[in-house]
Amino acid sequence: MAAEPTAHELIAKHRPTLDQALEAIRTRAYWSPHPEHPKAYGENGSLDAAAGKAAFDALLGNRLDLTDQPGTDDWVGGEVSPYGIELGVTYPHPDIDVLLPAMKAGQRAWREAGPEIRAMVCLEILRRISDRTHQFAHAVMHTSGQAFMMAFQAGGPHAQDRGLEAVAYAYAEQIRTPETAEWTKPQGKRDPLALTKQFTPVPRGLALLIGCNTFPTWNGYPGLFASLATGNAVLVKPHPRAVLPLALTVQTARQVLTETGFDPNLVALAAERPGEGIAKTLATRPEIKIIDYTGSTSFGDWLEANARQAQVYTEKAGVNTVIVHSTDDYKGMLSNLAFSLSLYSGQMCTTPQNLLIPRDGIRTDEGPKTFDEVTADLARAVDGLLGDDARANALLGAIVNPDVKARLEAAAGLGEVALASREITNPDFPGAVVRTPVIVKLDGAKPDAEAAYMSECFGPVSFAVAVDSAHDAVELLRRTVREKGAMTVGAYTTDSEMERAVEEVCLEEAAQLSLNLTGGVYVNQTAAFSDFHGSGGNPAANAALCDGAFVANRFRVVEVRRQA
Repeated sequence: MAAEPTAHELIAKHRPTLDQALEAIRTRAYWSPHPEHPKAYGENGSLDAAAGKAAFDALLGNRLDLTDQPGTDDWVGGEVSPYGIELGVTYPHPDIDVLLPAMKAGQRAWREAGPEIRAMVCLEILRRISDRTHQFAHAVMHTSGQAFMMAFQAGGPHAQDRGLEAVAYAYAEQIRTPETAEWTKPQGKRDPLALTKQFTPVPRGLALLIGCNTFPTWNGYPGLFASLATGNAVLVKPHPRAVLPLALTVQTARQVLTETGFDPNLVALAAERPGEGIAKTLATRPEIKIIDYTGSTSFGDWLEANARQAQVYTEKAGVNTVIVHSTDDYKGMLSNLAFSLSLYSGQMCTTPQNLLIPRDGIRTDEGPKTFDEVTADLARAVDGLLGDDARANALLGAIVNPDVKARLEAAAGLGEVALASREITNPDFPGAVVRTPVIVKLDGAKPDAEAAYMSECFGPVSFAVAVDSAHDAVELLRRTVREKGAMTVGAYTTDSEMERAVEEVCLEEAAQLSLNLTGGVYVNQTAAFSDFHGSGGNPAANAALCDGAFVANRFRVVEVRRQA
């Protein structure tokens, strides 16, 4: 058995990566230590494509070992892939009254390790996860319905980037205050007052991560690593349909904690029986001091209202909007929008839903285009993008659950259909439910249409909303963000005054804005270390991934003063 890595070895191994991450969040320039291409893996202990697939297959139908997690009173499972495969993996079900005290037992040593060592251990966990990226990709694919390449990138290196980003922010906030200070206050002719002061970042307590179905690692890693790096033990409660990726994460974290001399119970898994609803029970336990949640607005609101003993970080839902006013690259705009609407069947919290288009049309480099022409051309662009079934499967993935399918089917009855959804067969996975997006035209001035476009319709559904003027588009954007929230806003305009008006709305309502995207960057994609995901300033989310506010309230600084 290999010797446990010493603190010096961990620092030597991972300090350069942490320093680069700290520099990246300072400059906001592009940087990532995690390769995006599948062929980059297979050396230095990492799994290549074949080994990763074999490692995933070996999990199917078996129990997932979590190295004797305390309080296991049953084994539970039941995940079915959106691609039609029963995973058959079972996980330890916890007796919470046994598990929570066991998790608290190791917190003193973890606190005393200090910010740097905690960061190094977190980076070692991330490195081990990175080595298993191919295995994780299949786990994400078969729980979220993402197509393989998206599951590989978003569920692998991009998620790992977000975890590392959280560690960097956590470290920076903890070392903002020095460990010690010598304090001397002159007293004139008398001897000065002198104190020695010690400052220690201390964790809030136990953190609860409530995972989501669509992006279990990408949305889960920021909270998990922010809490762990600031000294908190973390209980991971995955979505019942997407347990495996986070269970593998917990397994890896427990192994690293053990090898580095810490209590493995600093990270534990809370898998649940069907219909158990353990999240509400856990969220209101007095031991739980931090909660991270991604999912529906209704449950996010419930957490904010009822988990009063905890610091609650939520990413809920919003109505993402794009204003289409004018463009000097009409084909580029249509291509960019078509991809944004299609990627992962619109099952992203950042996917545009409402396209606000003046009813009198727009100016383009190809001449004026009417509202009907814009919507028809966008429909043709989506059709062209998804016309080949193999490419369509690679972009769309699978519908993640029956609720999304039901919303998609109902959307066609809400207005005039500009683009009808069609069914696509996946030859590799005949059980997959694959559907192309629907685009529905609505009149923004009609009250019955408002009920549709002012509600989130999660999935491959978009509304082309006719508005009376550019001014009306801006005001509808403002109202939408203020009342419903938005994770993303987009706009296409060649008019500087219009651009400024849209920007001012986004600044006032705290919404992240993308302007005139016509190339290979899309409104529904964000890059760790540079882009902020959400703002925490509108109803869609009360936190941003990732900034100082996301980590700073996960710990407090306790001062000890001594007479010098």
